[in-house]
Amino acid sequence: MIYEVIVDISNSEVDKVFDYISPFPVNIGDRVLVPFGKRQIEGYIIGQKEKSDGSYDLKDIIMKLDDFTAITPEMLELTKYMSSMNLRKVDCLRQFIPTSIRNGKTKILKRSYLKISDKVGTLDQALDLLNRGAKSQITLVKRLFVNGNEQERDINKDFSATTIKSLVEKGVLERIYYEENRTPKSLDIENKKIELTLEQQNALNEILGPEKSFLIHGVTGSGKTELYMRVIEDSLKKGKNAIMLVPEISLTPQMLGVFRARFGEQVSLLHSNLSPGERFDEWRKLRNGYSRIALGPRSAIFAPLENLGVIIIDEEHDSSYVSESNPRYFTSEIAAFRAKYNNCKLLLGSATPSIETYYRASIGEYRLIAMNNRINNRCLPEIETIDMRREMKAGNTSIFSAKLLSAVEDSLKRKEQVMIFLNRRGYSSFVRCQECGFIPMCPSCDVSLTFHSEDNSLRCHFCGNKYRMIDECPNCGNKDLKEGRIGTEKVVKELTRIFPENKVLRMDLDSTSQKDSYIKILNSFNSGEADILVGTQMIAKGHDFKNVTLVGILDADISLFIQDFRANERTFQLITQVAGRAGRDCKPGKVLMQTYVPSNAVFAFTARYDYKGFYDREIEKRKGTLFPPFSKIVRILTQAKDGVLSQKANHKLYDLISGALRGKEGIIRIQEMPAAMKKKSDYYRYQVVIWVRNEFSQNILEIIYDISNSFHEKGVTVFSEINPQQMI
Repeated sequence: MIYEVIVDISNSEVDKVFDYISPFPVNIGDRVLVPFGKRQIEGYIIGQKEKSDGSYDLKDIIMKLDDFTAITPEMLELTKYMSSMNLRKVDCLRQFIPTSIRNGKTKILKRSYLKISDKVGTLDQALDLLNRGAKSQITLVKRLFVNGNEQERDINKDFSATTIKSLVEKGVLERIYYEENRTPKSLDIENKKIELTLEQQNALNEILGPEKSFLIHGVTGSGKTELYMRVIEDSLKKGKNAIMLVPEISLTPQMLGVFRARFGEQVSLLHSNLSPGERFDEWRKLRNGYSRIALGPRSAIFAPLENLGVIIIDEEHDSSYVSESNPRYFTSEIAAFRAKYNNCKLLLGSATPSIETYYRASIGEYRLIAMNNRINNRCLPEIETIDMRREMKAGNTSIFSAKLLSAVEDSLKRKEQVMIFLNRRGYSSFVRCQECGFIPMCPSCDVSLTFHSEDNSLRCHFCGNKYRMIDECPNCGNKDLKEGRIGTEKVVKELTRIFPENKVLRMDLDSTSQKDSYIKILNSFNSGEADILVGTQMIAKGHDFKNVTLVGILDADISLFIQDFRANERTFQLITQVAGRAGRDCKPGKVLMQTYVPSNAVFAFTARYDYKGFYDREIEKRKGTLFPPFSKIVRILTQAKDGVLSQKANHKLYDLISGALRGKEGIIRIQEMPAAMKKKSDYYRYQVVIWVRNEFSQNILEIIYDISNSFHEKGVTVFSEINPQQMI
């Protein structure tokens, strides 16, 4: 038998099948070690056949790497599907197996325990085997007769290695090894199976009916999580498994706590911030069927579960569900494939669905379920818009309006909690010389450096480079340096100064870089140890803090004026989501939203929670301009360390693509241009962007993929993206 193997090298030149033979039994889906050139490389068996198509001498597979078949038949089919979207097969296969398994560095954790030997009967019989003067041995034997098996490392604290060795040699004690799972931490949440509202029950009845794909449009606090758990319970009762996706890693401690309270050890967590050991154990529990629910951000869509009954994507609108590094994919498309393969339910949920998803529901691709009321008929918090231009005219140059500070003070006096949202981390967005206008820029990226006061540094938020803060302008020597727009770090500093008696926490990418930092921050705030939580979009979605009655939104217009056709949509979504954190229990909530453009129509729709009105306006604009969902935007990104080389390669691609598509029906326009961020991580970036009408996209995409795949220029990397989330 000939076995078809994909070697684990992420390179287009070798991303193809190589034939091998095996001197021992192997299965399709096994990970194996194979000779490849002068090296030994890991690979994946993806097929078998009777006869080789190659003209080379076949080599033997060296060894099988696991005692189980790592890649399921479903994953092999998913690989074929993803590779049809211009993705390398090996990059797809890598998604299914944690790095800790692929590199072989993480092993099963086994703990050594000591027990009384089965050969020994009673305590007296055991003591007869010991010398009367061996007091330590006698004490240890008596202890184990009382306590039963104990972990050897605990016994080592009280007894010498000699004592233990002697008892083992005499046959009184014996060692046994138990496999131990490294389990991720979660918030400690009580299991409260609430009685469903009529709206929730109607939604559940509809989901459990014959339809397969649903969009649940439920306002914040409408009880979508309880609905998800009821659907999962139904799947488990039918002997099927489930995948539950959340957008942010910061949401996983809370959601894991909720799901563990309901489902116990049947839940496994998958995400990149787990330790290698935790990820290894959680993945194995799913693969061997010990766990039946996979929970996590987008990478959990590749969980090794078979026989799925439901896939749920919570906050489906979130851009984190789109992978913008290799392999580039839309989580919703992978979920749709797996749902079809398993003939299972697919649930997308959001208070603010993406325009594309809501449009698909409007034309019948998803069954739309509306949940318009908060549970227990609690009101949505009132959103008040504050005009910061008036504040400035009144002489208030603070980052806080007078009304917001007054509201914060009142809430704190009532022993209520406050959340302050600003979607910009750091202390200030840039530093500028007042004399000559010099702004420190990242030498590796085409962006200004952000000032962080905690360690007096300048950092690039794209490549991660870090530099010492300047004391004077390197151009003119001027020491009068002005800070740019404020970030979360400065907000915390100001709030601490204004309210010195109250504890303020910060939750952003910088404050959560350490393992389990999410849990520490969330536990502290949830337990009432802190009074104010300041954060970026990490705090905007999904969190359920009972005592939060006030949400302040700073610079609400921060995302309105970026060069992206989704700018209005993202602003509406962020504000609506963060507003939903207020008043989730019995106390009413209030939201104060600061902006310099209060007349913008987006804020009027937001203040009324009028998603449908916003959608109707936005979809008409998209229809008129032929932006998604009425078209596909294809971006071919060219990168090289040499700027001239990157530009020339991009121009060649443009000529090839525009020539091949000339006269083709469905082309709206083709443009070549520098990327918005011309330099990123020392790579110069240019792009060809093609707008294609939806109904003609499939044939056009095949032509574009053929050209980009066959394009090879030394030192140049080419990527393709469909409907990129950020055109940076």
